[in-house]
Amino acid sequence: MTAATQGPSTGLTVVIVEVGDPRVAPLLRELGNEYSTRYGKDAHAELARYPDEEFTPAHGGVLLLLLEHGEPVAGGAFRRYDATTAELKRIWTHSAHRRRGLARRVVAELEREAGSCGYRRLYLTTGPRQPEARGLYLATGYTPLFDTEADPETIGPLPFEKHLITHSGARIRKAIAP
Repeated sequence: MTAATQGPSTGLTVVIVEVGDPRVAPLLRELGNEYSTRYGKDAHAELARYPDEEFTPAHGGVLLLLLEHGEPVAGGAFRRYDATTAELKRIWTHSAHRRRGLARRVVAELEREAGSCGYRRLYLTTGPRQPEARGLYLATGYTPLFDTEADPETIGPLPFEKHLITHSGARIRKAIAP
């Protein structure tokens, strides 16, 4: 499955892809390498912890990429967490394309997709050694479910949530089938 939308005058294309799409490999490879460097252990197994099918629409998930000139520059995914909640996973921006607002775009696209699937809440965790991610989620309206004054290293994974609303301001009411 591939769906594509072109951003207004940005030159970026949003595509929804399967995990097996070859354009996903750079995302997972660089993300695994970065996590391994930050946490001092091989993180590639953690990225493979969830079955690929959890990131497909049939199982309540989506994997999307931002492409620039056909090359992946950022991406992310969500999977079904529960009947009304999607869990954001694998938010990534290629190291050569950071500081351009691409992660914000990925998060916004994932929020839009999750809302169109009927999810009312988003949940995610990020690691304590990822201050950029923590800042991104705080800046994009996610509520921390931890003490923001505590040393992140004493908390472990940092959980966040965000309740989705429609453009009219009304809460999304469509239910997700189990």
